[in-house]
Amino acid sequence: MKEQLRKEQALDYHAKGRPGKIEVIPTKDAKTQRDLSLAYSPGVAEPCKEIFRDVEEVYKYTAKGNLVGVITNGTAVLGLGNIGPEASKPVMEGKGVLFKIFSDIDVFDIEINETDPDKFIQIVLALEPTFGGINLEDIKAPECFYIEKQLRQKMKIPVMHDDQHGTAIISSAALLNALELQKKEIETAKFVISGAGAAAMSCVLLYTSLGAKPENFILFDKDGVLHASRTDLGEDRIPYTISATPEMTLASAMKNADVFLGLSVGNVVTPDMIKSMADNPIVFAMANPDPEISYEAATGARSDVIMATGRSDYPNQVNNVLGFPFIFRGALDVRATRINEAMKLAAVKALADLAKSAVPDIVNLAYNEKTISFGKNYIIPKPLDPRLLSTVAPAVALAAMESGVAKKHILDWEAYKEELNHRLGLDNQLLRVIGNKARLDPRRLVFADADNWKVLKAAQLVFDEKAAFPILLGEENKIKSLAIANGIDLEGMVIIDPRSDSQAENRKRYSKLYFDKRQRKGINEYEAEKAMTDRNYFGCMMVETGDADAMISGLTKNYPDTIRPALQIIGTEDGVKKIAGMYLLITKKGPLFLADTTVNFNPTAEEVADITALAAREVQNFNLTPRIALLSYSNFGSSNSPEAKIMSDARKLIKKRMPSLIVDGEMQASVALNPKNLQDSYPFSELVNQDVNTLIFPNLAAGNIAYNLMKEVGNADAIGPILLGLKKPVHVLQLGSSVRSIYNMALVAVIDAQMKSKSKDIEIPGKI
Repeated sequence: MKEQLRKEQALDYHAKGRPGKIEVIPTKDAKTQRDLSLAYSPGVAEPCKEIFRDVEEVYKYTAKGNLVGVITNGTAVLGLGNIGPEASKPVMEGKGVLFKIFSDIDVFDIEINETDPDKFIQIVLALEPTFGGINLEDIKAPECFYIEKQLRQKMKIPVMHDDQHGTAIISSAALLNALELQKKEIETAKFVISGAGAAAMSCVLLYTSLGAKPENFILFDKDGVLHASRTDLGEDRIPYTISATPEMTLASAMKNADVFLGLSVGNVVTPDMIKSMADNPIVFAMANPDPEISYEAATGARSDVIMATGRSDYPNQVNNVLGFPFIFRGALDVRATRINEAMKLAAVKALADLAKSAVPDIVNLAYNEKTISFGKNYIIPKPLDPRLLSTVAPAVALAAMESGVAKKHILDWEAYKEELNHRLGLDNQLLRVIGNKARLDPRRLVFADADNWKVLKAAQLVFDEKAAFPILLGEENKIKSLAIANGIDLEGMVIIDPRSDSQAENRKRYSKLYFDKRQRKGINEYEAEKAMTDRNYFGCMMVETGDADAMISGLTKNYPDTIRPALQIIGTEDGVKKIAGMYLLITKKGPLFLADTTVNFNPTAEEVADITALAAREVQNFNLTPRIALLSYSNFGSSNSPEAKIMSDARKLIKKRMPSLIVDGEMQASVALNPKNLQDSYPFSELVNQDVNTLIFPNLAAGNIAYNLMKEVGNADAIGPILLGLKKPVHVLQLGSSVRSIYNMALVAVIDAQMKSKSKDIEIPGKI
């Protein structure tokens, strides 16, 4: 059942809306007749003539310098094998997505219906004028070696077969650090390799470039050990053959070995084989999804082992995304004519060194760690480390320059690193960080509107991804019928009907607590009992009593009707007079927090200061430094109106309370979000040279209108509203929220629960 659902989810993801995962977006205006005359005829003739005079001008006037071709013939796709060019296209599009989101490189995926290596080579050679680089992908061995070698020799742009070199580069960085920790030298280390395909041989060759000795390798392929009497081996394998008998087994080879590298099939290594290795062994078991030996089995066999896999759910994931986006970024930025050994080794060293430096808070947040530090469980950087782009790309670019393959030279390296950081925005990984953090410490999450298919779908997603333990409130038969009708699997989730006989004791317990809280505020015992049949009141009481950790509601109710139970039952944090509402928008410039957009109609200066303090703390909870603009139609006293003065006075109050907080205003949004405007006109502002990430609005109308305009016209992903100031996490959905919005809100609710709870040992809930 679950396998079928996963299949349906994957197919829906690729098919719904605009089919596929990528599109082409114009980078220049094309709105007026003048624009069109410049974009095409007659204006386009001018850059054509310039390029004809000097072909290097193609990098100035076209996208070639930031365009990579991801090219395959579909003969060795993932774990699917030879499935052909059409069936490989989703994978190639996915590779294009990774290039874009990690290094801002544009991609055309090219699927070629040709298995003859020489014809394939001719086709790719003919494409050279289009691209700044070529990423070969999923081409079967041994043809892939020949194809890459020929293309590298004949093309004047960088070419890399990532299946070979990506794993080699990442695992080499991990190897250097593991050897250092285990106090071993690469020159004397003894290696056993399970697998002798493209990736494994590339690893062996790169390890040799780092100092490993060919005579210290023992390699196995599907036909057994690579020994000197074999006649079926290519020239790249012959230096790594041994004189041992053909009967040598993997088990006997691993005795006293220092390093095991697996790029073969799962479960071919036993704990006893790990025990037979030398002291302080290094095990890289990278078959996917099942490694050659599981992480638990290897680390359980002996405590001195350093273990890496290709999986994301264990430490030390050898993931190609740590390499290819940044290697191509550096190569493109200096117009390298090839990706050579020096550039690969520079990437290895940059990755290895990065793992030894202090880890930024956003990475600790993403992996739910207080302090990730260099050691046996952290020998290579995490894929969500925002420093990768500005660390690896410059190292590769410099190596290209020093090795003589760069046609353009970078002179100001600090400016280059700053440019790299601004390509994507250092904070633009926030959604991935949020999801990862939620998964590492899931909480019990009440879905009060469980009689809605969108809520059930979102609940299934967070449950399947192990981000939360959903508690579904509503009539059980209705919920189950709705799930069946929409192909939603509820297995493992808790369903509670607050009105059912089975909940009589809980209703009684909750109503007594509610009556105690509200008996002098107009509520009698009968009304308290009746309130507990309402899912919002019942759900809030679950959170208040600790029967659940967080709640989201509001999909089918008005905003005030959803907030009221939370205020009455849970109440505000100590020192908080009024709650506030905030939205998080994921924009092309990075995350943007907007407050107050949902609760306070016309706040006073003191209330604006309170809202700002609450928003600043929430932004810090996402491990971001709040950089806050207090918005108005006035700029720094240009209007003496009462509305403008409220924001100006609020800033004075905030700076008295929180002198170190980066906040300024009153100011117009166009000034706050345009650093050049701010620098040119108001150089005194403390927001100069700061990327504003938090906007505080003067009233509810302005905030809500701005949020909705940015969401709809600006096409920004939205999360919220996030309620600020409640003692415990209750969050409100917008009427008609999409499945994606509900899912994102659920992740925020889980993280809020993590922040507000001291307990880390939450068990999967049973029915209460």
